[in-house]
Amino acid sequence: MSANTASLPVGRYAYDQVDRTFLSQRVAQFREQVNRRIAGHLTEDEFKPLRLMNGLYLQLHAYMLRVAIPYGMLGADQMRALAQIARTYDRDYGHFTTRQNMQFNWIRLEDTPDILERLADVDMHAIQTSGNCIRNVTCDEFAGAAADELLDPRIHAEILRQWSTLHPEFTFLPRKFKIAISGSPHDRVAARFHDIGLVARPGPQGRPVFDVFVGGGLGRTPIIGVLLRDNLPEEDLVAYLEAIVRVYNAYGRRDNMYKARIKILVQALGVEAFREKVDAEFALMNRADYRLDPAIVDGIRARFGIPALEAPADAADRLAADRKADAAFDRWVRTNTHPHRHPGFTSVVISIKPDGGIPGDVTADQMDVIADLADGWSFGEIRVTHMQNVVLGHVRKDRLRELWLKLVAAGLGTPNIGLVGDIIACPGLDYCSLANARSIPIAQKLSARFANAELQERIGKLHINISGCINACGHHHAGHIGILGVDKRGEEFFQLTLGGSASNDVAIGQIIGPALPEDETVDAIARLIDAYLVLRTEGEQFIDTYRRLGAASFKDAVYAPA
Repeated sequence: MSANTASLPVGRYAYDQVDRTFLSQRVAQFREQVNRRIAGHLTEDEFKPLRLMNGLYLQLHAYMLRVAIPYGMLGADQMRALAQIARTYDRDYGHFTTRQNMQFNWIRLEDTPDILERLADVDMHAIQTSGNCIRNVTCDEFAGAAADELLDPRIHAEILRQWSTLHPEFTFLPRKFKIAISGSPHDRVAARFHDIGLVARPGPQGRPVFDVFVGGGLGRTPIIGVLLRDNLPEEDLVAYLEAIVRVYNAYGRRDNMYKARIKILVQALGVEAFREKVDAEFALMNRADYRLDPAIVDGIRARFGIPALEAPADAADRLAADRKADAAFDRWVRTNTHPHRHPGFTSVVISIKPDGGIPGDVTADQMDVIADLADGWSFGEIRVTHMQNVVLGHVRKDRLRELWLKLVAAGLGTPNIGLVGDIIACPGLDYCSLANARSIPIAQKLSARFANAELQERIGKLHINISGCINACGHHHAGHIGILGVDKRGEEFFQLTLGGSASNDVAIGQIIGPALPEDETVDAIARLIDAYLVLRTEGEQFIDTYRRLGAASFKDAVYAPA
Protein backbone atom coordinates (compact mmCIF):
# COMPACT_ATOMS: atom_id res chain seq x y z
CA MET A 1 0.00 0.00 0.00
CA SER A 2 1.40 3.41 -0.93
CA ALA A 3 2.41 5.83 1.82
CA ASN A 4 -0.35 8.30 1.04
CA THR A 5 -3.14 5.71 1.33
CA ALA A 6 -1.78 3.39 4.02
CA SER A 7 -3.68 5.15 6.80
CA LEU A 8 -6.93 5.58 4.88
CA PRO A 9 -9.93 3.26 5.32
CA VAL A 10 -10.02 0.75 2.48
CA GLY A 11 -13.01 0.99 0.18
CA ARG A 12 -14.65 4.13 1.53
CA TYR A 13 -14.12 7.86 1.57
CA ALA A 14 -12.02 9.13 4.51
CA TYR A 15 -13.73 11.90 6.47
CA ASP A 16 -11.74 14.94 7.55
CA GLN A 17 -12.32 17.39 10.41
CA VAL A 18 -14.77 19.42 8.33
CA ASP A 19 -16.96 16.34 7.82
CA ARG A 20 -16.78 15.42 11.50
CA THR A 21 -17.60 18.93 12.67
CA PHE A 22 -20.63 18.94 10.41
CA LEU A 23 -21.88 15.63 11.82
CA SER A 24 -21.33 16.82 15.39
CA GLN A 25 -23.33 19.98 14.74
CA ARG A 26 -26.07 17.97 13.07
CA VAL A 27 -26.38 15.66 16.08
CA ALA A 28 -26.54 18.60 18.46
CA GLN A 29 -29.23 20.22 16.33
CA PHE A 30 -31.36 17.07 16.28
CA ARG A 31 -30.85 16.53 20.02
CA GLU A 32 -32.45 19.91 20.62
CA GLN A 33 -35.32 19.06 18.27
CA VAL A 34 -35.94 15.75 20.08
CA ASN A 35 -35.91 17.54 23.45
CA ARG A 36 -38.47 20.03 22.16
CA ARG A 37 -40.68 17.20 20.89
CA ILE A 38 -40.50 15.32 24.20
CA ALA A 39 -41.30 18.52 26.10
CA GLY A 40 -44.35 19.08 23.89
CA HIS A 41 -43.00 22.24 22.26
CA LEU A 42 -43.22 20.57 18.84
CA THR A 43 -46.26 18.66 17.61
CA GLU A 44 -45.81 15.39 15.73
CA ASP A 45 -46.73 17.17 12.48
CA GLU A 46 -44.03 19.78 13.14
CA PHE A 47 -41.48 17.17 14.19
CA LYS A 48 -42.12 14.69 11.37
CA PRO A 49 -40.12 16.41 8.59
CA LEU A 50 -37.25 17.00 11.02
CA ARG A 51 -37.02 13.37 12.11
CA LEU A 52 -37.42 12.04 8.58
CA MET A 53 -34.44 14.06 7.37
CA ASN A 54 -32.49 12.28 10.12
CA GLY A 55 -33.69 8.80 9.13
CA LEU A 56 -36.21 8.34 11.95
CA TYR A 57 -39.57 6.70 11.14
CA LEU A 58 -42.53 6.05 13.41
CA GLN A 59 -43.65 2.50 12.66
CA LEU A 60 -46.26 0.15 14.12
CA HIS A 61 -44.64 -0.55 17.47
CA ALA A 62 -41.68 1.81 17.86
CA TYR A 63 -39.43 4.26 16.07
CA MET A 64 -37.20 2.85 13.33
CA LEU A 65 -33.82 4.43 12.58
CA ARG A 66 -32.35 3.91 9.12
CA VAL A 67 -28.56 4.31 9.04
CA ALA A 68 -26.87 5.37 5.82
CA ILE A 69 -24.18 3.15 4.35
CA PRO A 70 -23.06 5.23 1.35
CA TYR A 71 -22.72 3.05 -1.75
CA GLY A 72 -22.77 0.04 0.57
CA MET A 73 -19.21 0.45 1.89
CA LEU A 74 -18.28 0.32 5.56
CA GLY A 75 -15.38 -0.70 7.73
CA ALA A 76 -14.94 -3.17 10.57
CA ASP A 77 -14.94 -0.30 13.11
CA GLN A 78 -18.29 0.90 11.75
CA MET A 79 -19.79 -2.60 11.86
CA ARG A 80 -18.75 -2.91 15.49
CA ALA A 81 -20.46 0.40 16.23
CA LEU A 82 -23.64 -0.93 14.63
CA ALA A 83 -23.36 -4.04 16.81
CA GLN A 84 -23.01 -1.89 19.91
CA ILE A 85 -26.08 0.13 18.95
CA ALA A 86 -28.03 -3.09 18.40
CA ARG A 87 -27.12 -4.35 21.87
CA THR A 88 -27.62 -1.07 23.70
CA TYR A 89 -30.60 0.52 22.01
CA ASP A 90 -32.38 -2.19 20.02
CA ARG A 91 -33.20 -5.86 20.54
CA ASP A 92 -29.75 -7.19 19.73
CA TYR A 93 -30.04 -7.14 15.94
CA GLY A 94 -30.22 -4.93 12.86
CA HIS A 95 -31.72 -5.33 9.40
CA PHE A 96 -29.92 -4.80 6.08
CA THR A 97 -32.20 -3.20 3.47
CA THR A 98 -32.41 -3.27 -0.31
CA ARG A 99 -30.88 0.23 -0.31
CA GLN A 100 -27.60 -0.96 1.24
CA ASN A 101 -28.59 0.63 4.57
CA MET A 102 -29.18 -0.77 8.05
CA GLN A 103 -32.41 -0.37 10.01
CA PHE A 104 -32.97 -0.60 13.75
CA ASN A 105 -36.62 -1.36 14.38
CA TRP A 106 -37.04 -0.88 18.16
CA ILE A 107 -35.66 2.59 18.89
CA ARG A 108 -36.83 4.94 21.64
CA LEU A 109 -37.11 8.57 20.59
CA GLU A 110 -35.11 9.82 23.58
CA ASP A 111 -32.19 7.53 22.65
CA THR A 112 -31.91 8.70 19.06
CA PRO A 113 -29.45 11.59 19.62
CA ASP A 114 -27.11 9.28 21.55
CA ILE A 115 -27.28 6.75 18.71
CA LEU A 116 -26.50 9.44 16.13
CA GLU A 117 -23.60 10.59 18.30
CA ARG A 118 -22.22 7.04 18.41
CA LEU A 119 -22.57 6.82 14.63
CA ALA A 120 -20.76 10.13 14.20
CA ASP A 121 -17.85 8.74 16.25
CA VAL A 122 -17.21 6.32 13.38
CA ASP A 123 -18.06 8.71 10.52
CA MET A 124 -21.63 7.49 10.01
CA HIS A 125 -25.04 9.14 10.06
CA ALA A 126 -28.69 8.77 9.08
CA ILE A 127 -29.03 11.94 7.00
CA GLN A 128 -31.39 11.71 4.03
CA THR A 129 -32.25 8.07 4.53
CA SER A 130 -35.84 9.24 4.48
CA GLY A 131 -37.85 12.24 3.31
CA ASN A 132 -38.54 13.64 -0.15
CA CYS A 133 -34.91 14.09 -1.03
CA ILE A 134 -32.08 12.30 -2.82
CA ARG A 135 -31.56 9.11 -0.82
CA ASN A 136 -28.49 6.94 -0.34
CA VAL A 137 -26.60 6.52 -3.64
CA THR A 138 -26.04 2.80 -4.26
CA CYS A 139 -23.47 0.97 -6.35
CA ASP A 140 -22.15 -2.47 -7.25
CA GLU A 141 -21.18 -4.50 -4.18
CA PHE A 142 -18.12 -5.77 -6.07
CA ALA A 143 -16.94 -2.25 -7.04
CA GLY A 144 -13.17 -2.01 -7.28
CA ALA A 145 -12.81 -5.79 -7.10
CA ALA A 146 -14.88 -7.43 -9.86
CA ALA A 147 -13.06 -9.10 -12.74
CA ASP A 148 -15.65 -7.78 -15.22
CA GLU A 149 -15.53 -4.16 -14.01
CA LEU A 150 -14.71 -1.47 -16.56
CA LEU A 151 -14.62 1.41 -14.10
CA ASP A 152 -14.79 1.67 -10.30
CA PRO A 153 -18.07 3.52 -9.58
CA ARG A 154 -17.34 4.33 -5.91
CA ILE A 155 -15.50 7.56 -6.68
CA HIS A 156 -18.44 9.02 -8.60
CA ALA A 157 -20.91 7.63 -6.07
CA GLU A 158 -19.05 9.63 -3.42
CA ILE A 159 -19.10 12.73 -5.63
CA LEU A 160 -22.87 12.36 -6.01
CA ARG A 161 -23.24 11.81 -2.26
CA GLN A 162 -21.47 15.10 -1.55
CA TRP A 163 -23.44 16.93 -4.25
CA SER A 164 -26.80 15.70 -3.05
CA THR A 165 -26.39 15.95 0.74
CA LEU A 166 -28.44 18.91 2.04
CA HIS A 167 -28.69 20.31 -1.49
CA PRO A 168 -30.70 23.51 -0.96
CA GLU A 169 -32.90 22.99 -4.03
CA PHE A 170 -33.58 19.31 -3.50
CA THR A 171 -34.46 19.01 0.20
CA PHE A 172 -38.22 18.90 -0.46
CA LEU A 173 -38.73 17.21 -3.82
CA PRO A 174 -42.18 16.00 -4.93
CA ARG A 175 -41.18 12.53 -3.71
CA LYS A 176 -38.13 10.50 -2.67
CA PHE A 177 -35.38 10.14 -5.27
CA LYS A 178 -32.97 7.23 -5.76
CA ILE A 179 -29.75 6.98 -7.78
CA ALA A 180 -27.65 3.89 -8.55
CA ILE A 181 -24.33 3.66 -10.39
CA SER A 182 -22.56 0.72 -11.99
CA GLY A 183 -19.15 0.37 -13.61
CA SER A 184 -19.71 -3.12 -14.98
CA PRO A 185 -21.37 -4.24 -18.21
CA HIS A 186 -23.36 -6.65 -16.02
CA ASP A 187 -26.03 -4.70 -14.17
CA ARG A 188 -25.76 -5.58 -10.48
CA VAL A 189 -27.44 -2.38 -9.21
CA ALA A 190 -30.87 -2.57 -10.91
CA ALA A 191 -29.96 0.64 -12.76
CA ARG A 192 -33.14 0.70 -14.85
CA PHE A 193 -35.37 0.50 -11.77
CA HIS A 194 -34.07 3.78 -10.33
CA ASP A 195 -35.09 7.41 -10.69
CA ILE A 196 -31.63 7.84 -12.20
CA GLY A 197 -29.48 4.86 -13.12
CA LEU A 198 -25.90 5.41 -14.29
CA VAL A 199 -23.69 2.94 -16.14
CA ALA A 200 -20.07 4.10 -16.32
CA ARG A 201 -17.25 3.02 -18.59
CA PRO A 202 -13.93 4.42 -19.86
CA GLY A 203 -14.23 7.11 -22.53
CA PRO A 204 -11.87 9.33 -24.53
CA GLN A 205 -8.47 10.06 -22.97
CA GLY A 206 -9.29 7.50 -20.29
CA ARG A 207 -11.92 9.66 -18.62
CA PRO A 208 -15.29 8.08 -17.86
CA VAL A 209 -18.51 8.47 -19.78
CA PHE A 210 -21.97 7.61 -18.48
CA ASP A 211 -25.16 6.18 -19.91
CA VAL A 212 -27.99 7.91 -18.04
CA PHE A 213 -31.28 6.08 -17.48
CA VAL A 214 -34.18 7.97 -15.97
CA GLY A 215 -37.73 7.30 -14.79
CA GLY A 216 -37.44 3.75 -13.54
CA GLY A 217 -39.03 2.44 -10.37
CA LEU A 218 -41.21 -0.18 -8.75
CA GLY A 219 -44.06 0.39 -6.29
CA ARG A 220 -47.64 1.01 -7.32
CA THR A 221 -46.66 1.68 -10.95
CA PRO A 222 -43.59 -0.37 -11.95
CA ILE A 223 -41.73 1.16 -14.88
CA ILE A 224 -38.41 0.37 -16.57
CA GLY A 225 -36.23 3.46 -16.94
CA VAL A 226 -35.41 4.87 -20.35
CA LEU A 227 -32.05 5.88 -21.76
CA LEU A 228 -32.02 9.67 -21.56
CA ARG A 229 -28.46 10.20 -22.70
CA ASP A 230 -25.47 8.06 -23.56
CA ASN A 231 -21.77 8.89 -23.41
CA LEU A 232 -22.24 11.76 -20.95
CA PRO A 233 -18.73 13.15 -20.28
CA GLU A 234 -17.46 12.96 -16.73
CA GLU A 235 -17.00 16.71 -16.51
CA ASP A 236 -20.75 17.22 -17.05
CA LEU A 237 -22.01 14.50 -14.68
CA VAL A 238 -23.08 16.75 -11.80
CA ALA A 239 -24.49 19.46 -14.08
CA TYR A 240 -26.58 17.03 -16.10
CA LEU A 241 -27.97 15.28 -13.04
CA GLU A 242 -28.79 18.64 -11.50
CA ALA A 243 -30.67 19.57 -14.69
CA ILE A 244 -32.70 16.34 -14.45
CA VAL A 245 -33.63 16.89 -10.80
CA ARG A 246 -34.47 20.56 -11.45
CA VAL A 247 -36.93 19.56 -14.15
CA TYR A 248 -38.46 16.98 -11.84
CA ASN A 249 -38.64 19.50 -9.00
CA ALA A 250 -40.39 22.01 -11.24
CA TYR A 251 -42.84 19.72 -13.04
CA GLY A 252 -43.30 16.73 -10.72
CA ARG A 253 -46.76 16.41 -9.19
CA ARG A 254 -47.26 17.44 -5.58
CA ASP A 255 -51.03 17.02 -5.48
CA ASN A 256 -50.98 13.20 -5.47
CA MET A 257 -48.20 11.25 -3.72
CA TYR A 258 -48.99 8.16 -5.80
CA LYS A 259 -48.19 10.08 -8.99
CA ALA A 260 -45.31 12.17 -7.64
CA ARG A 261 -42.29 10.07 -8.68
CA ILE A 262 -40.19 11.09 -11.66
CA LYS A 263 -41.25 7.92 -13.50
CA ILE A 264 -44.80 9.33 -13.74
CA LEU A 265 -43.52 12.67 -15.01
CA VAL A 266 -41.40 11.02 -17.72
CA GLN A 267 -44.38 8.93 -18.84
CA ALA A 268 -46.76 11.92 -18.76
CA LEU A 269 -44.51 14.23 -20.76
CA GLY A 270 -43.05 11.56 -23.00
CA VAL A 271 -39.35 10.80 -23.20
CA GLU A 272 -38.58 13.32 -25.95
CA ALA A 273 -40.39 16.19 -24.24
CA PHE A 274 -38.71 15.37 -20.93
CA ARG A 275 -35.31 15.23 -22.65
CA GLU A 276 -35.97 18.62 -24.25
CA LYS A 277 -36.72 20.19 -20.88
CA VAL A 278 -33.57 18.67 -19.35
CA ASP A 279 -31.44 19.83 -22.29
CA ALA A 280 -32.91 23.33 -22.05
CA GLU A 281 -32.13 23.52 -18.32
CA PHE A 282 -28.67 22.08 -18.95
CA ALA A 283 -27.98 24.71 -21.62
CA LEU A 284 -28.87 27.56 -19.24
CA MET A 285 -26.53 26.39 -16.48
CA ASN A 286 -23.10 27.86 -15.91
CA ARG A 287 -21.31 24.62 -16.64
CA ALA A 288 -18.00 25.96 -15.31
CA ASP A 289 -19.50 26.03 -11.81
CA TYR A 290 -20.33 22.33 -12.02
CA ARG A 291 -17.46 20.99 -14.10
CA LEU A 292 -15.83 17.86 -12.71
CA ASP A 293 -12.20 18.57 -13.52
CA PRO A 294 -9.76 15.66 -13.29
CA ALA A 295 -8.14 17.31 -10.27
CA ILE A 296 -11.45 17.20 -8.36
CA VAL A 297 -12.03 13.54 -9.20
CA ASP A 298 -8.45 12.65 -8.36
CA GLY A 299 -8.79 14.48 -5.05
CA ILE A 300 -11.80 12.35 -4.12
CA ARG A 301 -10.04 9.19 -5.29
CA ALA A 302 -7.05 10.02 -3.10
CA ARG A 303 -9.28 9.83 -0.01
CA PHE A 304 -9.92 6.11 -0.59
CA GLY A 305 -7.54 3.54 0.85
CA ILE A 306 -6.23 0.97 -1.62
CA PRO A 307 -5.74 -2.66 -0.55
CA ALA A 308 -2.32 -4.23 -1.03
CA LEU A 309 -3.32 -7.20 -3.16
CA GLU A 310 -0.42 -9.60 -2.70
CA ALA A 311 -0.99 -13.34 -2.79
CA PRO A 312 1.26 -16.40 -3.17
CA ALA A 313 1.76 -17.55 -6.74
CA ASP A 314 0.13 -20.88 -5.92
CA ALA A 315 -2.93 -19.39 -4.14
CA ALA A 316 -5.33 -20.60 -6.84
CA ASP A 317 -3.80 -24.09 -6.81
CA ARG A 318 -4.15 -24.32 -3.03
CA LEU A 319 -7.79 -23.31 -3.30
CA ALA A 320 -8.38 -25.97 -5.96
CA ALA A 321 -6.89 -28.60 -3.64
CA ASP A 322 -9.07 -27.43 -0.74
CA ARG A 323 -12.17 -27.66 -2.91
CA LYS A 324 -11.29 -31.15 -4.11
CA ALA A 325 -10.85 -32.34 -0.53
CA ASP A 326 -14.12 -30.95 0.87
CA ALA A 327 -17.43 -31.21 -1.02
CA ALA A 328 -19.32 -28.87 1.34
CA PHE A 329 -16.64 -26.19 0.96
CA ASP A 330 -16.65 -26.69 -2.81
CA ARG A 331 -20.41 -26.12 -2.94
CA TRP A 332 -20.10 -22.90 -0.92
CA VAL A 333 -17.33 -21.63 -3.21
CA ARG A 334 -19.53 -22.25 -6.25
CA THR A 335 -22.41 -20.21 -4.84
CA ASN A 336 -20.88 -17.61 -2.51
CA THR A 337 -17.80 -16.28 -4.28
CA HIS A 338 -17.37 -13.86 -7.17
CA PRO A 339 -14.43 -13.51 -9.62
CA HIS A 340 -11.84 -10.91 -8.57
CA ARG A 341 -9.66 -8.78 -10.82
CA HIS A 342 -6.56 -10.18 -9.08
CA PRO A 343 -5.93 -13.87 -9.85
CA GLY A 344 -4.92 -14.66 -6.27
CA PHE A 345 -8.06 -13.17 -4.70
CA THR A 346 -11.82 -13.68 -4.72
CA SER A 347 -14.81 -11.77 -3.37
CA VAL A 348 -16.91 -13.58 -0.77
CA VAL A 349 -20.64 -13.11 -0.32
CA ILE A 350 -21.78 -13.83 3.24
CA SER A 351 -25.38 -14.97 3.18
CA ILE A 352 -27.60 -13.23 5.73
CA LYS A 353 -30.30 -15.75 4.75
CA PRO A 354 -29.91 -18.87 6.94
CA ASP A 355 -32.33 -21.73 6.35
CA GLY A 356 -35.62 -20.68 7.93
CA GLY A 357 -34.19 -17.30 8.88
CA ILE A 358 -35.31 -13.71 8.38
CA PRO A 359 -33.74 -12.18 5.24
CA GLY A 360 -31.39 -9.33 6.07
CA ASP A 361 -31.54 -9.68 9.87
CA VAL A 362 -28.13 -9.93 11.55
CA THR A 363 -27.45 -10.20 15.27
CA ALA A 364 -25.00 -8.03 17.16
CA ASP A 365 -22.74 -11.05 17.72
CA GLN A 366 -22.77 -11.82 14.00
CA MET A 367 -21.91 -8.19 13.22
CA ASP A 368 -18.89 -8.50 15.49
CA VAL A 369 -17.89 -11.75 13.79
CA ILE A 370 -18.17 -10.12 10.36
CA ALA A 371 -16.05 -7.19 11.59
CA ASP A 372 -13.37 -9.57 12.92
CA LEU A 373 -13.36 -11.56 9.68
CA ALA A 374 -13.10 -8.35 7.65
CA ASP A 375 -10.05 -7.35 9.69
CA GLY A 376 -8.48 -10.79 9.33
CA TRP A 377 -9.29 -11.57 5.71
CA SER A 378 -10.32 -8.42 3.78
CA PHE A 379 -8.38 -5.34 4.89
CA GLY A 380 -11.12 -4.32 7.33
CA GLU A 381 -13.51 -3.63 4.44
CA ILE A 382 -17.16 -4.72 4.29
CA ARG A 383 -19.80 -4.22 1.59
CA VAL A 384 -23.57 -4.42 1.95
CA THR A 385 -25.55 -5.63 -1.08
CA HIS A 386 -28.98 -4.54 -2.27
CA MET A 387 -29.80 -8.26 -2.04
CA GLN A 388 -29.55 -7.95 1.79
CA ASN A 389 -26.26 -9.82 2.10
CA VAL A 390 -22.67 -8.83 2.99
CA VAL A 391 -19.48 -9.01 0.92
CA LEU A 392 -15.82 -9.27 1.87
CA GLY A 393 -14.28 -7.83 -1.24
CA HIS A 394 -10.69 -9.07 -1.22
CA VAL A 395 -10.01 -12.54 0.20
CA ARG A 396 -6.90 -14.51 -0.70
CA LYS A 397 -7.77 -17.78 -2.36
CA ASP A 398 -5.35 -19.81 -0.26
CA ARG A 399 -7.05 -18.52 2.93
CA LEU A 400 -10.60 -19.02 1.73
CA ARG A 401 -11.27 -22.34 3.47
CA GLU A 402 -10.25 -21.07 6.90
CA LEU A 403 -12.60 -18.10 6.39
CA TRP A 404 -15.42 -20.48 5.44
CA LEU A 405 -14.87 -22.54 8.61
CA LYS A 406 -15.22 -19.35 10.69
CA LEU A 407 -18.42 -18.43 8.86
CA VAL A 408 -19.94 -21.87 9.34
CA ALA A 409 -19.16 -21.73 13.06
CA ALA A 410 -20.97 -18.36 13.29
CA GLY A 411 -24.04 -19.56 11.38
CA LEU A 412 -23.05 -17.44 8.37
CA GLY A 413 -21.96 -20.17 5.98
CA THR A 414 -25.22 -20.86 4.12
CA PRO A 415 -24.39 -21.71 0.46
CA ASN A 416 -27.39 -20.11 -1.23
CA ILE A 417 -26.38 -16.89 -3.01
CA GLY A 418 -28.50 -16.43 -6.13
CA LEU A 419 -30.52 -19.55 -5.32
CA VAL A 420 -34.05 -20.06 -4.08
CA GLY A 421 -33.01 -19.61 -0.43
CA ASP A 422 -31.51 -16.18 -1.12
CA ILE A 423 -34.89 -14.48 -0.62
CA ILE A 424 -35.33 -10.70 -0.57
CA ALA A 425 -38.03 -9.51 1.83
CA CYS A 426 -39.11 -6.24 3.39
CA PRO A 427 -40.01 -6.13 7.14
CA GLY A 428 -43.73 -6.18 6.22
CA LEU A 429 -46.62 -5.98 8.65
CA ASP A 430 -44.49 -7.17 11.56
CA TYR A 431 -43.09 -3.64 11.69
CA CYS A 432 -44.33 -1.37 8.91
CA SER A 433 -47.50 0.70 9.27
CA LEU A 434 -47.95 0.76 5.47
CA ALA A 435 -47.92 -3.01 4.96
CA ASN A 436 -50.95 -5.18 4.21
CA ALA A 437 -49.33 -8.51 5.08
CA ARG A 438 -46.34 -10.02 6.82
CA SER A 439 -43.36 -10.76 4.61
CA ILE A 440 -41.17 -12.44 7.21
CA PRO A 441 -43.18 -15.61 8.00
CA ILE A 442 -43.64 -16.55 4.35
CA ALA A 443 -39.94 -15.94 3.68
CA GLN A 444 -39.07 -18.21 6.59
CA LYS A 445 -41.44 -20.95 5.44
CA LEU A 446 -40.10 -20.86 1.88
CA SER A 447 -36.51 -20.86 3.10
CA ALA A 448 -37.19 -23.86 5.33
CA ARG A 449 -39.08 -25.64 2.54
CA PHE A 450 -36.08 -25.40 0.21
CA ALA A 451 -33.33 -25.71 2.82
CA ASN A 452 -31.64 -28.68 1.17
CA ALA A 453 -28.45 -27.32 -0.44
CA GLU A 454 -28.34 -30.00 -3.15
CA LEU A 455 -31.94 -29.23 -4.12
CA GLN A 456 -31.19 -25.52 -4.32
CA GLU A 457 -28.25 -26.13 -6.63
CA ARG A 458 -30.35 -28.44 -8.79
CA ILE A 459 -33.03 -25.76 -9.11
CA GLY A 460 -30.36 -23.23 -10.05
CA LYS A 461 -30.53 -19.46 -10.23
CA LEU A 462 -33.91 -18.30 -8.96
CA HIS A 463 -34.76 -15.01 -7.25
CA ILE A 464 -37.78 -14.81 -4.93
CA ASN A 465 -38.72 -11.29 -3.79
CA ILE A 466 -41.40 -10.55 -1.20
CA SER A 467 -43.14 -7.22 -0.48
CA GLY A 468 -45.69 -6.64 2.26
CA CYS A 469 -47.49 -3.97 0.26
CA ILE A 470 -47.67 -2.27 -3.12
CA ASN A 471 -44.82 0.10 -2.21
CA ALA A 472 -42.56 -2.82 -3.21
CA CYS A 473 -39.72 -2.40 -0.71
CA GLY A 474 -39.00 -6.09 -1.33
CA HIS A 475 -38.77 -5.43 -5.09
CA HIS A 476 -41.31 -8.14 -5.88
CA HIS A 477 -41.81 -6.89 -9.45
CA ALA A 478 -38.10 -7.58 -10.12
CA GLY A 479 -38.13 -11.14 -8.81
CA HIS A 480 -38.19 -14.21 -11.02
CA ILE A 481 -40.97 -15.10 -8.60
CA GLY A 482 -42.51 -12.08 -6.90
CA ILE A 483 -44.81 -12.24 -3.89
CA LEU A 484 -47.01 -9.27 -2.94
CA GLY A 485 -48.96 -9.16 0.31
CA VAL A 486 -52.53 -7.91 -0.05
CA ASP A 487 -55.41 -7.49 2.38
CA LYS A 488 -58.66 -9.32 1.64
CA ARG A 489 -61.34 -8.41 4.14
CA GLY A 490 -58.83 -8.31 6.97
CA GLU A 491 -56.98 -11.48 5.96
CA GLU A 492 -53.47 -11.71 4.54
CA PHE A 493 -53.26 -13.02 0.98
CA PHE A 494 -50.36 -13.15 -1.46
CA GLN A 495 -50.35 -12.35 -5.16
CA LEU A 496 -47.73 -14.00 -7.38
CA THR A 497 -45.86 -12.39 -10.26
CA LEU A 498 -43.51 -14.26 -12.60
CA GLY A 499 -40.75 -13.27 -14.99
CA GLY A 500 -39.27 -10.17 -13.37
CA SER A 501 -35.59 -9.30 -13.52
CA ALA A 502 -33.39 -6.41 -12.37
CA SER A 503 -30.35 -7.44 -14.44
CA ASN A 504 -29.41 -6.67 -18.06
CA ASP A 505 -32.49 -8.62 -19.16
CA VAL A 506 -34.62 -6.21 -17.12
CA ALA A 507 -38.33 -7.07 -16.94
CA ILE A 508 -41.37 -6.45 -14.77
CA GLY A 509 -43.00 -9.56 -13.38
CA GLN A 510 -46.56 -10.26 -14.50
CA ILE A 511 -49.45 -11.27 -12.22
CA ILE A 512 -50.26 -14.92 -12.77
CA GLY A 513 -53.70 -15.08 -11.16
CA PRO A 514 -55.73 -14.56 -7.97
CA ALA A 515 -54.02 -14.05 -4.61
CA LEU A 516 -53.63 -17.03 -2.27
CA PRO A 517 -53.54 -17.51 1.53
CA GLU A 518 -50.09 -17.84 3.10
CA ASP A 519 -49.82 -21.62 3.41
CA GLU A 520 -51.33 -22.18 -0.02
CA THR A 521 -48.78 -19.73 -1.42
CA VAL A 522 -45.85 -21.77 -0.13
CA ASP A 523 -47.34 -24.98 -1.57
CA ALA A 524 -48.12 -23.24 -4.87
CA ILE A 525 -44.52 -22.06 -5.25
CA ALA A 526 -43.28 -25.58 -4.51
CA ARG A 527 -45.54 -26.93 -7.28
CA LEU A 528 -44.41 -24.14 -9.61
CA ILE A 529 -40.76 -25.04 -9.08
CA ASP A 530 -41.52 -28.75 -9.54
CA ALA A 531 -43.14 -27.86 -12.87
CA TYR A 532 -40.08 -25.90 -13.89
CA LEU A 533 -37.79 -28.85 -13.12
CA VAL A 534 -39.90 -31.01 -15.45
CA LEU A 535 -40.30 -28.42 -18.21
CA ARG A 536 -36.79 -26.99 -18.47
CA THR A 537 -34.22 -28.05 -21.02
CA GLU A 538 -30.74 -29.12 -19.96
CA GLY A 539 -29.04 -26.28 -18.04
CA GLU A 540 -31.95 -23.86 -18.58
CA GLN A 541 -32.57 -21.34 -15.79
CA PHE A 542 -36.04 -20.65 -14.43
CA ILE A 543 -36.36 -17.23 -16.03
CA ASP A 544 -35.48 -18.64 -19.45
CA THR A 545 -37.93 -21.53 -19.13
CA TYR A 546 -40.67 -19.10 -18.15
CA ARG A 547 -39.93 -16.82 -21.08
CA ARG A 548 -39.81 -19.74 -23.50
CA LEU A 549 -43.11 -21.29 -22.42
CA GLY A 550 -45.07 -18.35 -21.04
CA ALA A 551 -47.29 -18.20 -17.97
CA ALA A 552 -49.88 -20.87 -18.87
CA SER A 553 -47.74 -23.88 -17.98
CA PHE A 554 -46.92 -22.43 -14.58
CA LYS A 555 -50.41 -21.15 -13.86
CA ASP A 556 -51.77 -24.70 -14.00
CA ALA A 557 -49.21 -25.76 -11.38
CA VAL A 558 -49.90 -22.79 -9.10
CA TYR A 559 -53.66 -23.28 -9.05
CA ALA A 560 -53.74 -27.08 -9.11
CA PRO A 561 -56.39 -28.43 -6.72
CA ALA A 562 -55.07 -29.64 -3.39
